[in-house]
Amino acid sequence: MTRFFAASAAAVVTALLVVTAWFALFRTADDPFAQCRASSVAGGAGAIGGPFTLVDETGRTVTEADVFVRPALVYFGYTFCPDVCPLDTARNAEAVDILEEMGYEVTPVFISIDPARDTPEVLAEFTDHVHPRMIGLTGTPEQVAAASRAYRTFYRKQDGDPEYYLVDHSTFTYLVLPKTGFAEFFRREDTPEAIAVRVACFLDAARSAGAGN
Repeated sequence: MTRFFAASAAAVVTALLVVTAWFALFRTADDPFAQCRASSVAGGAGAIGGPFTLVDETGRTVTEADVFVRPALVYFGYTFCPDVCPLDTARNAEAVDILEEMGYEVTPVFISIDPARDTPEVLAEFTDHVHPRMIGLTGTPEQVAAASRAYRTFYRKQDGDPEYYLVDHSTFTYLVLPKTGFAEFFRREDTPEAIAVRVACFLDAARSAGAGN
C-alpha cells in the first residue's frame, strides 16, 4: 500500500511538472513578454490603452500615433499636485536616464488630469523642469476623460477652493511600445532601477519577436 501511494504521489508530481513546463512554454510562445511581466491585467494587456486625441505642450493637437514613436513611460497626474506627482515623475525621469545609460531611448510622457489649470504653457514649464525629453499632454475635459478611460485610470476633483483644489488620482506608470501598445504597468513602490531593468527586458523581447520598440 505504501508503495502504491508513493508511486501515485510521484506520478502526480511528475504530471504537475509536465503541465507546468507545458504552460510555461505555451505562455512564452503566446506572449513574447511573459518572462518580463511582473503584473497581470484583468482582460489581458489589450484591455488597457488605445486611441486618444490630446494637445501637447506646444499647443499642437496630437494622437497616440504622434506621441508613441518610441517606447514611453506614461503617467497621469497634474502639475499642482503637492507631493505624489513630483515624486513619481522624477522617479520615471531617473528610470529613463538609467535606460539611456543602458543603451535604450525611452520617452517620459505626462498626461494631465487637470485640464482647467494645466494649459500647454503650464505643462511646458513643468515638463522642462522634470526631463528635457518629457512630453506633456492636456486637452479638453472630454479628451482627457477619454484618455483616462482608455488606460483605466481614476481621477476626481476634490471640493474646496475653486483655484487651489486638489485632485485624487491613480498613480500607475504605463510602459507603452510603438507597435505593441500597452505592455506593463509599474506601481509607486517600484524603484527607478527596477523599472529600468523590466523595461529593458520588454524592449529586448520586442526586438527579438520583431514587435519593434
